[in-house]
Amino acid sequence: MDARFTRGKSPVLERALGRPRSELSLAAFALLFSELVQYCQRRVASVAELQTRLARLGHHVGLRALDALVARERPGRRETKVLGVLLFVKGPLWRALFGREADKLEQANDDDRTFYVIEREPLVNTFVSVPRENSSLNCAAFAAGLLEAVLGAAGFPARVSAHWHKGTTLMIKFDEAVIARDKSLEGR
Repeated sequence: MDARFTRGKSPVLERALGRPRSELSLAAFALLFSELVQYCQRRVASVAELQTRLARLGHHVGLRALDALVARERPGRRETKVLGVLLFVKGPLWRALFGREADKLEQANDDDRTFYVIEREPLVNTFVSVPRENSSLNCAAFAAGLLEAVLGAAGFPARVSAHWHKGTTLMIKFDEAVIARDKSLEGR
């Protein structure tokens, strides 16, 4: 057999999927994210465009984060109910991405398709200083895009948007088909 295949094995391939080897420091995350916001800000003309661009970047991150996290947290198990996937988002997903659970998970009183993930001080807004002319900027649009990608890839398509309310609120509005499927699963 070729010598390059029988020598010492790569440490990357030998590492278990169970838990990550180390965590990213808060300072490194703050620097990278603020640079990301500045990069996007130089290429747009309005706050709405900036939030859209941040959401798109979050979408790319969310697609990649879901696979690794599901393999690590729930091997061989997939959520089939809306409440189960929302609790997964509030707990393990948020903990893996932002270092702690989301503060609250609520359902809208008047709409069974709408849920809210409430974060009083989101990590993505902590280290970004916003000029007065862009005071409506909510960098949690990145987290909204990330969450939309995670839910879509998990089989729960939804629209997610970030709003200033009780800190930052991510409003999740599931597609009608998701709620219909969830109700049919409850009827079994």
